[in-house]
Amino acid sequence: MTLLVAVIVRDQATNRVVLRQRSENAKFAQGMWDLPVGKSEPGGPITETAVRELYEETGLTVKPESLKVAHIIHGAWGVEAPNGFLTVVFASHQWTGEPESREPRKYAQVCWIDTDAIPKDLVGTTTNALHCCLSGGTEVSLDGWS
Repeated sequence: MTLLVAVIVRDQATNRVVLRQRSENAKFAQGMWDLPVGKSEPGGPITETAVRELYEETGLTVKPESLKVAHIIHGAWGVEAPNGFLTVVFASHQWTGEPESREPRKYAQVCWIDTDAIPKDLVGTTTNALHCCLSGGTEVSLDGWS
């Protein structure tokens, strides 16, 4: 099973979150919007993975202690996870930097999106996690299980 982390960076003062739009070169969900997400590497805590992946993809920096578990996604399979995946979705309200697409081959854009204007073409598991976080809940989403 593959362990992934995703991060919801939320500016509560302006009611915005950081999302990225997958490019046409993405391995899946081409053109769709998603959270910053990446694979956990062996030998370190998932909070370090979340900090690293967020910075690599968006240029935003968060401190590990600012991350709070917002959602868990358990998928039966994925494009690079044929034996399933578990995604720990963190939320942070504290960051430094401005969002930018640091991997333009993979992501067409990375930007602030008003929470009242979340794009409809959002990856399904991201939709569940984001809406749960914005409503103040913590939940588990199951994807691909019968």
